[in-house]
Amino acid sequence: MSTVAEALHAFNPLYSLSGFFVGALVGFTGVGGGSLMTPILVLLFGVAPSTAVGTDLLYAAITKSNGTLVHALNGTVDWRVTRRLACGSVPATIVTLLTLSWLGKTAGHAANGLITSALGFALLLTAVSILFRRWILDYIAHHLDDMSDRHIGLLTVTLGAFLGVLVSISSVGAGAVGMTVLLALYPRLQTVRLVGSDIAHAVPLTLVAGFGHWLMGGVDWLLLFSLLIGSLPGIAIGSHLAARVPDHYLRPALATMMAAVGVKLSI
Repeated sequence: MSTVAEALHAFNPLYSLSGFFVGALVGFTGVGGGSLMTPILVLLFGVAPSTAVGTDLLYAAITKSNGTLVHALNGTVDWRVTRRLACGSVPATIVTLLTLSWLGKTAGHAANGLITSALGFALLLTAVSILFRRWILDYIAHHLDDMSDRHIGLLTVTLGAFLGVLVSISSVGAGAVGMTVLLALYPRLQTVRLVGSDIAHAVPLTLVAGFGHWLMGGVDWLLLFSLLIGSLPGIAIGSHLAARVPDHYLRPALATMMAAVGVKLSI
């Protein structure tokens, strides 16, 4: 009973409010919550970078499991693409987690510094992916015209490995960065199937990464619960209102904000 009372006393409604704000923005723009939530936890609430990343990873695994179920029932997941991504991301995630664990034991400050720097880099990369998506797509497509399916498969596995490292360290990048490259690699697939495949791939990626951070003591369960209380209704409302908000205003504003935060974390 005392544990419940202590938890209620420690509950901070501002976490839920932040979750609602991020959830609504994700519903508006489709950009992954990690690129918004993790910097808010680190910069505004002073949460340790390792705890912010670990908590956000499990938060993503829970929310994206629901999204995967919906996409799977609608037949909008290309499991071949998902398997290719997971073949690269899951091993890369395990290696990255082992490296972070070793760094945490031998040099705790170095591990936190690495996470902060990687978070800044991931935010900058996400901002570039949002702002210059059309140019990036055209550039990649131009170099993939005559590429065989085998080579496309190898590039997809490589993309998965890159995302595995990036997401395990920063919890950022799977949405905007991953989708930008997938759109260029698979131009003949329906966008909705690529979105479903990307979300389905994010579940094992964030689950393995989040579980690893939990084993390293990098998950705050009360914080996770507080974020979900706000974000679940926020995502629903944001998704409902998305059609009424001019996308060409929101995305540049969001990208600019992420770039600014990324620069602040990187220096």
